[in-house]
Amino acid sequence: MLHARVERTPYGETSEALFLTSGFVYDSAEQAAATFTGDAEHYQYSRFGNPTVDALQRRLADLEGAEACIATSTGMGAVSSALLSHVRAGDRVVASRALFGSCHWIIADLLPRYGVTTVFVDGGDMEGWDKALAEPTAAVLLESPSNPMLDIVDIAAISERAHKAGAIVIVDNVFATPVFQKPLELGADVVVYSCTKHIDGQGRVLGGAVLGRNDWISETLQPFTRNTGNALSPFNAWVMLKGLETLRLRVEAMARNAAGVADFLAETPGILTSRYPGRKDHPDYELAQKQMTGGGTLVAFETEGGQDGAFRFLNALNIISISNNLGDSRSLATHPATTTHMKIGAEERARLGISDGAIRLSVGLEDISDLKDDLARGAAAVRSGL
Repeated sequence: MLHARVERTPYGETSEALFLTSGFVYDSAEQAAATFTGDAEHYQYSRFGNPTVDALQRRLADLEGAEACIATSTGMGAVSSALLSHVRAGDRVVASRALFGSCHWIIADLLPRYGVTTVFVDGGDMEGWDKALAEPTAAVLLESPSNPMLDIVDIAAISERAHKAGAIVIVDNVFATPVFQKPLELGADVVVYSCTKHIDGQGRVLGGAVLGRNDWISETLQPFTRNTGNALSPFNAWVMLKGLETLRLRVEAMARNAAGVADFLAETPGILTSRYPGRKDHPDYELAQKQMTGGGTLVAFETEGGQDGAFRFLNALNIISISNNLGDSRSLATHPATTTHMKIGAEERARLGISDGAIRLSVGLEDISDLKDDLARGAAAVRSGL
């Protein structure tokens, strides 16, 4: 995250150079022609490749333990490109039911428009996975921990089943981060990130990344992203390179805060449940211990009083901000039923355990005593309305 494959210009800069350019010039017409045929190595256009973006891609691949990486304009650009570059009309895609709202929309609404059959499975239902993967399948998409209720999915077990069905396994690893979980080591084929989250982690820029085997990245994904224009800005890539330098320090400190916050909420009147993968009362605690090296930076909890109680809680906060973003150095809280998962509908939210009182808390770097004071203020507001 600090020194991997640094390429300096002749000026010998300490920080990676920012190549904020749309295009590149050639020494001759012959060099330009050879570049387009692939007979010469030369940058063509920043949609195809850029030195700053390439630096981020190389470092992310090293961090993840992947052969190759393509950076995208957003996290959803990473998810959509990974799927759309791989599947064709007539294919099947199987997905874990617990997905971010936009990912759920891609599976439930977008892919079927193009003749792709899609199937949802409850993440922990192994019999359901066996049934869904009994037929030939092109791709499997899952999140672990899931957004927003932090369900843990057995990546190794599902990958084994998916490969027998002929599928590639795509894992959204945003909540775990590359610090706490390595899906490729667990059998997954492709890992996707919203780099907007912990990798930038300071609320500045958007970006995404797709990581996997070199042959799949170069032959399947790269032609799609290059020709559809899903490219990361060199400036955003440079900001994320700076974010990577402190990634481990930030997420480990945030995870320590999250564990303390989860324990505090579990004992606070006005809070019905507190869910955190590092707590022994999490329903998937043993699996989380098996495939993650830390509990992560997110906590999910439920207030008394349903939506009214949740809104009272959120509106009483002074330090924690109301925002649908996550993975930031600042603590952020959101009400999934009316924000990130609003469009999937009440029935689907109920199946996912997203109650009207549920709140997703992304824990930041503030002093934990200040966070506890703020959370106590929110819980007191809940109780005042009961």
